Amino acid sequence: MRSYQSILGPSGFAVLQAYTGRKGLERARLARPDIILVDLDLPDIDGVAVCRQLRSDPAITASTPIIMTTAGHPSRGQRLEALRAGAWDFVGHPIDAEELLLRFHAYVEAKFDADHAREEGLLDELTGLYNLRGLARRAREIASHASRRSGALACVIVSPEVLEGDGQEAGAQDDAVQEAVARLADLLKKSGRASDVIGKIGNTEFAVFAPDTDEGGAASLAKRLAEAIERSDVAMPARVKLRAGYHAVGDFRESSLEPVDLLKRASSALYQTRRNRTNGAESWIQGFSLELSQS
Repeated sequence: MRSYQSILGPSGFAVLQAYTGRKGLERARLARPDIILVDLDLPDIDGVAVCRQLRSDPAITASTPIIMTTAGHPSRGQRLEALRAGAWDFVGHPIDAEELLLRFHAYVEAKFDADHAREEGLLDELTGLYNLRGLARRAREIASHASRRSGALACVIVSPEVLEGDGQEAGAQDDAVQEAVARLADLLKKSGRASDVIGKIGNTEFAVFAPDTDEGGAASLAKRLAEAIERSDVAMPARVKLRAGYHAVGDFRESSLEPVDLLKRASSALYQTRRNRTNGAESWIQGFSLELSQS
């Protein structure tokens, strides 16, 4: 860690050090730092386990960047394990000081923005994503930008659903849904673009406002999420299926719509996927259309 201190200290970072995992956990809870570095090979606790404990600690906000470090070059397996545990990044040696500082400044700025939003009551406490109020505010900002540029804007709503007829009792189904919601929230935070605005808008529904994204891009975004969920590192509980509804316009200025209109239309499309299933016409993803909404 001395090499990091020699880079971060002269660049304006106040560095607190701990030489064991237990001491690090204690100092993090007390100091609540803006960024946390965790060495993979600690003398008492595995670094990945420390990362998991930090992520489950209510004193450490979900927006606090946790960076895993190692003296060597991390393997793909080590990177994946660290990311699953909640790390934002994994830095090995040799260290590129300029790149490291640029990354850390970006991470800290993102944390400050999230902390400010949380203080204003714009974030969902459980997921760290925007709540409906925060999503509406940020959506208006990117919609204004899209309007000035005559750019495209899309809204995608995704929701996990336990399939019927799986033999589970109601309580078990509820547990499966809540687990799926937590995993989907984590996936959205990790896979979303920096320009996307992501929020939790209901018990199980998440909305993504994606600038510079037309109808085809909105469908591709939903499909990428579904494919990511199918991978083992973010697999949903058994018998849980993703559903998605979306609406997009190629020129937001010409559309004469408001962001809430995109949200309502994407929500209508999501409802239609559930209605299709009830009618025996299974379709997990649906774009908005006036004909379907009126049928």
